[in-house]
Amino acid sequence: MYICICSNVTDSEIKLAVENGARDVRDLNRELCVGSCCGKCTRAARQIINSHVAEQDLAYSAAS
Repeated sequence: MYICICSNVTDSEIKLAVENGARDVRDLNRELCVGSCCGKCTRAARQIINSHVAEQDLAYSAAS
């Protein structure tokens, strides 16, 4: 699903950026230009970051 229409960024691209170290919208802005135009996507992008980081932490805990 498209999250940032202005920069054509999908939720999958945001999740991949998180897996590669992005931890906030500022990181996404540098990597994918998320939030650089109208800014309407920043809330949804932040939610995706938070949920994907939580999923990664849970998977890491389960693997340990």
